[in-house]
Amino acid sequence: MPSNLTGAPRPLIARARLETLLAAAASQHVCIVGDAMLDLYLRGDVDRISPEAPVPVVRVRERRQALGGAANVAQNVAALGAGCDLVAVVGDDRAGETLRAMLAEGGMPDRSLVTTPRPTTTKTRVMARSQQLVRFDEEDDRDLTGPDVDRVLDAIAAALPHATALVFEDYNKGVLVPAVIEEAVRLATARGLPVVVDPKYKNFFAYRGATVFKPNRRELESALGAAVNLDDPAALPATFERLGVQYLLLTLGEHGMALVDAEGAVHRVPTTAREVYDVVGAGDTVTAYLAAMLGAGATALEAAIIANFAAGVEVGKLGAATVTADEVLAAYDAHFDDL
Repeated sequence: MPSNLTGAPRPLIARARLETLLAAAASQHVCIVGDAMLDLYLRGDVDRISPEAPVPVVRVRERRQALGGAANVAQNVAALGAGCDLVAVVGDDRAGETLRAMLAEGGMPDRSLVTTPRPTTTKTRVMARSQQLVRFDEEDDRDLTGPDVDRVLDAIAAALPHATALVFEDYNKGVLVPAVIEEAVRLATARGLPVVVDPKYKNFFAYRGATVFKPNRRELESALGAAVNLDDPAALPATFERLGVQYLLLTLGEHGMALVDAEGAVHRVPTTAREVYDVVGAGDTVTAYLAAMLGAGATALEAAIIANFAAGVEVGKLGAATVTADEVLAAYDAHFDDL
């Protein structure tokens, strides 16, 4: 971290600037396109093995539902006080009804959701003593086709005139097919909107024109078929030529993040987490904050720094959770008090 003349650490972003951007974020409106899901947590105790098979018997004590995937990005945007439209696919089923109700409870509209015959993606996690024993996924992850693609495109076209930023949240559940990606990027570019992408492997190279492309290091190396050496900037421009994006934001786990531009300049953003309880949902929080901050006028580096503070708060919570502007300010203050 940079230092001033006294040798004390100098913040990468001034507190006054942080406050200004957080306040401006509350007036943004983010369009989120991608895979929404419902997370179900079953928590209980294990004190015996089943007589039917060598597996633990979990006596369920608590059942909790949470918004996941693109829906978790939406609720993090809402936690900032900003508006959002969630363009996603849900089923005509109980899980879909629950997801809609949870959006409404959080003050988020469901007008951009598209209902199809496929089931709402649901992940059920069985937990005991803070350990996940098993996860059940109920989903249809085939690519959308025909009329369903057209309905998603119609929802995007209706949402973007209100938007100040566009997010793609891809979990490879079939919503973000090339036709959807390319048309949404075209519409956003025509309006001058920043575009933030949280990609997965299937359509990794389909996001040309995006502002910030946010894979983790393993995803990027898998897609490129080669290791990524951030200490060798000369190799990075070729990566940008393949991706066609303005910035790469690589999440590096306990090492924080690295923001890379098309010329190969690397800006390290060290982690600010004080404790790590659960990393589930941290990437969604980062994506939400990136979009809201870019919409509010932040530079890519400023947006990455603020999103990193938000992620440091989120990992200290259980499951996919939201992070408020006040929590980010408190984390900023605590971080520099500790130095």
